[in-house]
Amino acid sequence: MDLSSEFNDLLPICPHGPLFIAGPCSAETEEQLVTTAKGLYAAGIRMMRAGIWKPRTRPGGFEGAGDRGLEWMKTVKQETGMQLAVEVATPEHVEKALAAGVDLCWVGARTTCDPFAVQALADVLCGVDIPVLVKNPICADVNLWLGAFERIHNAGVRRLGAIHRGFFSTTVQQYRNAPMWEVVEQFRHLIPQLPILFDPSHTGGKRCYIRPLAAEAMSRGYDGLIVESHCRPDEAWTDAAQQVTPECLGEILHDYF
Repeated sequence: MDLSSEFNDLLPICPHGPLFIAGPCSAETEEQLVTTAKGLYAAGIRMMRAGIWKPRTRPGGFEGAGDRGLEWMKTVKQETGMQLAVEVATPEHVEKALAAGVDLCWVGARTTCDPFAVQALADVLCGVDIPVLVKNPICADVNLWLGAFERIHNAGVRRLGAIHRGFFSTTVQQYRNAPMWEVVEQFRHLIPQLPILFDPSHTGGKRCYIRPLAAEAMSRGYDGLIVESHCRPDEAWTDAAQQVTPECLGEILHDYF
């Protein structure tokens, strides 16, 4: 099955080479975001990501700064000129992100697993002219991933891209999520013109894996990376083990600029 013709009207999201997006797992404070952003800008990154809404697997942990975080992101744009990227999981998230001037949205892996949730996002994204990226579902289900793209594409969104963030596996392995490169290659054959970014942070689960995983993805012809970076990784309120400093990220990405 080749769906090239169905998606032959896609518009580019990274026309000038690989797209690199970086920033903290969670927006914690305005100081943390601005400090991280300035470090990322110095490292050559021009689009910053941050988790604004962070519902956890189990309640009780830090679940994101919410609307305050969007205000901090606006400060980042004002002070650095960087573009902004956030994850959206509900129609309300989309509306608030757009109102805050966010330049790119992505759909998380858990949301991709729920066609009802994806359709609700598609309905509110109708006519929106910013890039929308969709992470692979937690399970290695190519049709589920494809269906999410079809729903959003049917809503009129033409700047689309995918994020490969690894897949859940019950087998013991070194990574947080199994890369399963062959599954993504199968998906790429369905929509060959769709750009795919790689997320080495969620795939590896530890900062020591970011460099080798990123190198593997770029050697496979991926269109960019989305990496978690924090000005003080060991103090991060979520996913501390898989975040790197902006300076370290700059070293990792040096060969790709």
